[in-house]
Amino acid sequence: MLPDSFFLFSSREAPYSGTPPSYGYLGQTEEHQQHHDLQPFSTSPSSSPRLRSKSRSSRDTHSSGSLEFALSTELDQEKELEMRKWVLSGILASEEMYLSHLGAILLPMKPLRAAATTSQPMLTIQQIETIFFKVTELHEIHKDFYDALLPRVQEWSHNQCVGDLFQKLASQLGVYRAFVDNYKVAVETADKCCQANVQFAEICENLKVRSSKECKDQAKNSLETLLYKPVDRVTRSTLVLHDLLKHTPSSHPDYTLLQDALRISQNFLSSINEEITPRRQSMTVKKGENRQLMRDCFMVELVEGSRKLRHVFLFTDLLLCAKLKKQTAGKGQQYDCKWYIPLSDLTFQTIEDSEATPIPQVQEEEIDAMKIRISQIKNEIQREKRTTKGGKAIERFKKKLSEQESLLLLMSPSMAFRVANRNGKGFTFLISSDYERAEWREIIREQQKKCFKSFSLTSLELQMLTNSCVKLQTVHTIPMTMNKEEDESSGLYGFLNVIVHSASGLKQSLNLYCTLEVDSFGYFVNKAKTRVYRDSTEPNWNEEFEIELEGSQTLRLLCYEKCYNKAKQNREDGENTDRIMAKGQIQLDPQTLQTKDWQRTVITMNGIEVKLSMKFTSREFSLKRMPSRKQSGVFGVKISVVTKRERSKVPLIVKQCVEEIERRGMEEVGIYRVSGVATDIQALKAAFDANNKDVSVMMSEMDVNAIAGTLKLYFRELPEPLFTDDLYPNFAGGIALSDSVAKESCMLHLLLSLPEPNLVTFLFLLDHLKRIADNESVNKMSFHNLATVFGPTLLRPSEKDSKIPANATQPITMNDNWSLEVMSQVQVLLYFLQLQSIPTPDSKRQSILFSTEV
Repeated sequence: MLPDSFFLFSSREAPYSGTPPSYGYLGQTEEHQQHHDLQPFSTSPSSSPRLRSKSRSSRDTHSSGSLEFALSTELDQEKELEMRKWVLSGILASEEMYLSHLGAILLPMKPLRAAATTSQPMLTIQQIETIFFKVTELHEIHKDFYDALLPRVQEWSHNQCVGDLFQKLASQLGVYRAFVDNYKVAVETADKCCQANVQFAEICENLKVRSSKECKDQAKNSLETLLYKPVDRVTRSTLVLHDLLKHTPSSHPDYTLLQDALRISQNFLSSINEEITPRRQSMTVKKGENRQLMRDCFMVELVEGSRKLRHVFLFTDLLLCAKLKKQTAGKGQQYDCKWYIPLSDLTFQTIEDSEATPIPQVQEEEIDAMKIRISQIKNEIQREKRTTKGGKAIERFKKKLSEQESLLLLMSPSMAFRVANRNGKGFTFLISSDYERAEWREIIREQQKKCFKSFSLTSLELQMLTNSCVKLQTVHTIPMTMNKEEDESSGLYGFLNVIVHSASGLKQSLNLYCTLEVDSFGYFVNKAKTRVYRDSTEPNWNEEFEIELEGSQTLRLLCYEKCYNKAKQNREDGENTDRIMAKGQIQLDPQTLQTKDWQRTVITMNGIEVKLSMKFTSREFSLKRMPSRKQSGVFGVKISVVTKRERSKVPLIVKQCVEEIERRGMEEVGIYRVSGVATDIQALKAAFDANNKDVSVMMSEMDVNAIAGTLKLYFRELPEPLFTDDLYPNFAGGIALSDSVAKESCMLHLLLSLPEPNLVTFLFLLDHLKRIADNESVNKMSFHNLATVFGPTLLRPSEKDSKIPANATQPITMNDNWSLEVMSQVQVLLYFLQLQSIPTPDSKRQSILFSTEV
């Protein structure tokens, strides 16, 4: 008999973590499968089961190499189909055990119901119906499923279909909704009845479950434990479907049925997940105790200046920090407790308490290098999947990927979250987002209202609690891309235009502003900030921002009260920060954002509602350079045409924007990185195109980030990049040279080969960016930050025609090849920023470079 966990924990699929899926399962239509090789976002055609089948049908006309390949893929498919049978065998075993659990719950129900009509009832009819609510229906549903699945597996063939059974089972998940809604009341009612009736309490503690038909031994379980089985079962309902789909060829009749069942299950889980999560029990405790697991996650702890990866568990009465031990052969997962603090003793440290422990910063170049390595390893994995080799090479690459992604998530957080025990001993975690830090504070403070007594655990109690964490953890893996199934969305790549309209629901007039965060490579980054709307209960910003997405799945919004009185500023975690009034988040659904229309939404948080509009443009389209179709204006017109018309060496728009930014934006935090208001940028664009003489006055009255955004937009909309289409491949090759002398010679030669307007404009901009970086200590814009912003804008070639997937149901994503290309563009600009000077080998170039009339 296979254990219940056979299919729940198979392959790379982790147990359900308590977080709703970001997206529903997006399947491929028949038409898309037939034209798989035409889609720019798919993997190689050789990886498509349908195309592999086609190659087998024509193998007689191919070379011997093609015949071997076809035979190899046929063998692989045979193995997949054989594995499908074993997965289904595991499902049967699990269903049998689950039916035993449900049967054990129902066993006392009939005699209890019979006794309820006598003069001495143990329970009332109402109590019985509450405690055993919907259990009979669940037993019937799974009994029908088991009885229908068993003969099909026993009469197995590779063409055997079972998808209709899973589709039917998924369609009946509504019964679980009713069970989950009643679960808390059922447990509370059972507990009260146990306290009132000793006989019923004894029954509840000794319910017997037969482990299998062959085994006559019966294990004892409590009623509360068994009532949790359906809750636990439904949270894992998608895992079996993931495994079954993984081993079902797309050409099999079951494939679309299983996809539909998965979609239904994921949608159902998304709707009930928030209700289920708080109900996870913390551990088996003595009667009368009520310790439950509230939350757990992986966090980075700062220990004597070093970053350490920890798993943090928040229980109803204490915070526990644990380290995952290295697994040894034959032993399961184990935790080592590093420290714990009873919530009644826990305080949040201020800068004075913590003695301002410095946070070691990681250079952004190092972070970017990790991202490059991650993208390169992903490319290697995809390349291996397109070959006929075995899986050993892929497993090696996956191990490397795991190491790199773990390192990235260890090194990227830099925001301090400090807690202390009653003796004042402090502990520092590093978090990537103010949103997460606020979440932890809120949930701890809320729980502290219920904790009044201090306590200490004995070594035995602490060991028992730590051991229970293995079973209780809801987050089983670090949230990295390698832990996702291949059919899961890797997020959106491109630009998200967000309009922050207004807020309502404030109880008093405040100075309010909002910030926007999105996730990238497993952690969140602050991307935009509205202006402060002063002294209002209904702030009305109507500000639009363009936010770049890099594999993003979630948009977070935080509302802050601007604190102008320094004496009242929040000094927790060693920073003078404004107060968070509300926070919320929404999933970036590719299906919804696929349309070109604006999508309106409302984020409700703590009684405050913020209205937003969103519109997504894939990177393939947002970065696509359009051919020049006009001679007037400056945007979208060749730089040589503009400079000739203006009789200048540098376009006036570049000169004017640079002058205004250098006049009042050199110390602006995040200049060029923080988004400007899109409506202001469009107004400036129209003014420059119309040669409006008042453009200087307009700029002086606008936020400096809008001027920076206008300059970036000008370079982005050039029909040909500043570095030219012809020379771009050479720049990309030159930056990859390992010999430093050869690299410098190549890069300088290429730079000096640019057309005169391009070269002079670039050198003018380069000097400006270097002056920006001179103020890095204030504006936080390093060479690397500036290269990240401007690299793709200045180098992205125009000949890269992008296409939207023909199948409208496919999510818009960007493959890792493109990611590597973008990083290469960043490296080219970074190289020139870091050069002390640019020598000029010939007189022709010298006359250009030293001409200052721009």
